[in-house]
Amino acid sequence: MAKQDHNGQGHATEVPDVSYIKNVDVTHETSDVNVPALLKFVLALTIMTAVVYVLMLFLFSFLNAQETNNEPPPGPMAMSEQESLPPEPRLQSAPGFAADLARSADDKNYDKPRDPLWEIHVLRQQWDRDLLEGAKDQSGRTLGMPIKDAMEKFVAEQSAKASANKAAQNVESYDDDLPTAASSGRVSTKGKQ
Repeated sequence: MAKQDHNGQGHATEVPDVSYIKNVDVTHETSDVNVPALLKFVLALTIMTAVVYVLMLFLFSFLNAQETNNEPPPGPMAMSEQESLPPEPRLQSAPGFAADLARSADDKNYDKPRDPLWEIHVLRQQWDRDLLEGAKDQSGRTLGMPIKDAMEKFVAEQSAKASANKAAQNVESYDDDLPTAASSGRVSTKGKQ
């Protein structure tokens, strides 16, 4: 391509021929990523991770078994598993709660393996039965009365208190009207207005 200078004459720019220059040490990549080598590396890494995981499982099971064998037997004063349970009433997550509750459960109503709330259903049945029939302990002693009887007893007590209070108020108002020895026969006017 020719350029014109300020005199109007054309000036030709030439690109030198450099095809004869070669450097053997400098070459270009034929590909950005070597995919087969990368896949081999990922596969080898996955296999090694699985092998290490299995070896660690064996190591921990061996160390656990070794520690269990070296554990001394419990002392003669140590409590048994049943003795070490917390006192009643036990929380749901306390050891032994589900076993005691399962003995009193009605197996027809709730399928324990499939229903995760079977314990609360059985416990609510037990509470409802205690409210309707009265609570009893394991030896059969009555610990509480049915709710219907308790409500009737409460109403009777409240009505007895109300009638006693009314009678006491009547006596007090009658006593206010009577003269006392200190009043010299005069009737007080504090209650009258």
